[in-house]
Amino acid sequence: MTMRLPARLLYFVLPLGAGPALAHHPLAGLPMETGAQGLLSGLAHPVLGFDHLFFVLAAGVAARLAGRGLTGPLAYVAAMLAGCALALTGVALPLVEGVIAASLVVLGGLILSGRALSARLILPVITGFGLFHGAAFATGIAGAEASVPPAVFTGYLLGLGVVQYALALMAGLLAGWAGGAGALRPRLAGAMVAGVGLFLTLEAMEGPLVAVITGFAG
Repeated sequence: MTMRLPARLLYFVLPLGAGPALAHHPLAGLPMETGAQGLLSGLAHPVLGFDHLFFVLAAGVAARLAGRGLTGPLAYVAAMLAGCALALTGVALPLVEGVIAASLVVLGGLILSGRALSARLILPVITGFGLFHGAAFATGIAGAEASVPPAVFTGYLLGLGVVQYALALMAGLLAGWAGGAGALRPRLAGAMVAGVGLFLTLEAMEGPLVAVITGFAG
């Protein structure tokens, strides 16, 4: 029983991100002016954005199933911070929102497959997509707080890295208790993540499809 309870927690943790995103920092719309406020925003941002939260948790699960429970999340965090740095220096990655939706479909699908996951596959997947998640984080704060001082960005990035690494480690630990790659509970978690990604993908496609249909109708 002591082994089953922590494993079940994974399936209560995952839906926590399904609520509304609200804001990208927990300051009720007030501007961030200090490093501490930036840190608070960085800690809350991935928790308030369910698309990022689901990917972080899935990255932790996939890394654990691939035998990289500690280093896999660290590689993701490094790539995510690199994506932040690229965006903050003016390097624009293409189709960021679309790639983020696809990241959930791909990583969730890999977990759902029940196949043994290799580090040679999983590490490039979570780091490659991590760049785009980082770019989205940076774009969000830069758009809302274009003139914040460097201390705010430093605190923000530190908070992002700490909370995402902790979340990924927790998810990986719970997945390890739940069983291996073919176990039912990790696969259900993968199905949930892939389903969210599919929903986001269809939502992103809705506008262009409606424009095409109305264009033909006109």
